[in-house]
Amino acid sequence: MQTTFPRLLLAHAAKRPDAPAMREKEYGIWQTTSWSAMSDLVMHMACGLHQAGLRRGEHLIVVGANRPRLYATMLAAQSLGAIPVPLYQDAVAAECVFPITNAEVRFCVVEDQEQVDKMLEVRETCPALTHIFYDDPRGLRKYDEAGLSALDELLAAGQVFAKLHPDFFTGEVEKGQTDDVAAMFFTSGTTGNPKGVVHSHGSMIDRAQAGAEFDHLTSAEDVLAYLPPAWIGQNIFSYAQWLVCGYVVNCPESAATVTIDLKEIGPTYYFAPPRVFEGMLTSVMIRMEDASAIKRKLFAYFMQLAKKVGPARTDGKSIGLFNGLMYSLGNFMVYGPLRNNLGFSRVRVAYTAGEAIGPDLFTFYRSIGVNLKQLYGSTETAVFVCLQPDNEARADTVGIPCKGVEIKVAENGEILVKSPGLLKAYYKNPEATAEVLTADGWYHTSDAGFLDSHGHLKIIDRVKDVGRIVGGANDGAMFAPKYVENKLKFFPHIKEVVAYGDQREKVCVMINIDFDAVGNWAERRNLPYAGYTDLAQKHEVYKLIQDCVEQVNADLAEDTMLAGSQVNRFLVLHKELDADDGELTRTNKVRRGFIAEKYQPLVDALYGGLTQQFIETTVKFEDGRSGSVSATLKISDSKTFAPVKAAA
Repeated sequence: MQTTFPRLLLAHAAKRPDAPAMREKEYGIWQTTSWSAMSDLVMHMACGLHQAGLRRGEHLIVVGANRPRLYATMLAAQSLGAIPVPLYQDAVAAECVFPITNAEVRFCVVEDQEQVDKMLEVRETCPALTHIFYDDPRGLRKYDEAGLSALDELLAAGQVFAKLHPDFFTGEVEKGQTDDVAAMFFTSGTTGNPKGVVHSHGSMIDRAQAGAEFDHLTSAEDVLAYLPPAWIGQNIFSYAQWLVCGYVVNCPESAATVTIDLKEIGPTYYFAPPRVFEGMLTSVMIRMEDASAIKRKLFAYFMQLAKKVGPARTDGKSIGLFNGLMYSLGNFMVYGPLRNNLGFSRVRVAYTAGEAIGPDLFTFYRSIGVNLKQLYGSTETAVFVCLQPDNEARADTVGIPCKGVEIKVAENGEILVKSPGLLKAYYKNPEATAEVLTADGWYHTSDAGFLDSHGHLKIIDRVKDVGRIVGGANDGAMFAPKYVENKLKFFPHIKEVVAYGDQREKVCVMINIDFDAVGNWAERRNLPYAGYTDLAQKHEVYKLIQDCVEQVNADLAEDTMLAGSQVNRFLVLHKELDADDGELTRTNKVRRGFIAEKYQPLVDALYGGLTQQFIETTVKFEDGRSGSVSATLKISDSKTFAPVKAAA
């Protein structure tokens, strides 16, 4: 379809002017913006930005949480032929310098005082950044900086301009073409500087339509927009598909109220990374451990039934009369109240992606009637490459190629993709573009995997991360660090894992415990602790984590390809890995190489056979201050198992 995002907006405003487009919770009350009101807001914003000097082809930075006026800013920029560039709102000022410099940005629109302070700091090294507009005026009354003004002022000026030039806005929208650049998203920059991924209106709209058709999405859906707008996944679910389908996007009041807002809205279409689903399940299990004996027994009985027949029922298969009756009773007493408590009472389609999800976690949600599925994609592919059909959702695959997608596997195991949703290029980086896009249109995903006999894609690891064990009993064995890390993260007591082993004779891992889950576990055993660092080094906690490691080793022993990836030694880190400390990307992916350098003494101790090692680490606090955390960490051995030979 030859269209653009602003044209889709105007079409909804013309066909269903009074239908709700967005809701925002403010001071505890949901405020609704209709499609006609959104259209007027975008028109006034576009006229105001034009008057301020924004021109076709220029980039405009947008920084903040999900807010209707920030979404309107993106649409306004696109209406003028400018290119919105959303940045992560929790990024520190230094992380914003490269994108702003690289894209030669003069204009930015931010949410609040925190982001204004960040942009003013950035402006010292990016003098071209001359215009800063803010949405929330709290705390900014006494600011007197050149080029700093409120969005309200911009809108007021735009409203006057629109009255004087009534055809200007629609004329600008009509100039837009499907192949025009719609937005630019910066990658997380795990190695070197981030890359600006350039997407056209056509690539994003095509993928949004493909996903909508696959899951039969309509304008009746309700979506909760709570993930960072700078992540393309949030843009696809709450921006591209919002404009394609015309459903309602709901913006939480704050990050702290997301859980409450989720229950109030009861979305019908929901996305979350595995970490969010893990956190929800952990909180449920913690509450159940504190419940009465009768409630615990009732919960255990019906969850056992759900595990046995729930996934088959969700897949539309027959489970028999007796099981059907008992499941209905369980739905009335346990599953229904549980879905309602989680905010999933109306969910028709739920997706997870980004990392592998544990089979137990996956089964739990599907067994209680939540249609949880996996998808596969990336920033460069506008998300939708593979999706799981409703009746073919499995924990060990990421689905089948969706409409318009071709997949082939290279000789080295790398997955190659051809799709209408591919990036136009990496901005100002033709070398990097040539590395990932072939002349005949195939995109190198850098992921290793294969298509199984059912046509479902299975991901093993990143191609560059798949290594080999060198020396020892497992000499030459394949080592897949991400696979090992994900299997350990499936345990509720483990939050993050970093695995090493390539070109070494054994595998060693560094582990972050889940402070809430392990803290609750310790309290029920009357085990005192004085914070994360103290709890992480308790002998009892090490025994708990060792049991998890050895369970994973037993599972790996049954996989002939990866039996050599069993964990020989491990330690529990004294602090949580943090994006602010450079250890994780802004999308919470482990920066394995950076961590190896930062914690070199720990890596040396793991492989040197030491039983403990002192470490002192610099950390950044939320208020911007720096400090240090130190501890003497224990290092433990774990039991490994002989590979299980396949039956003849």
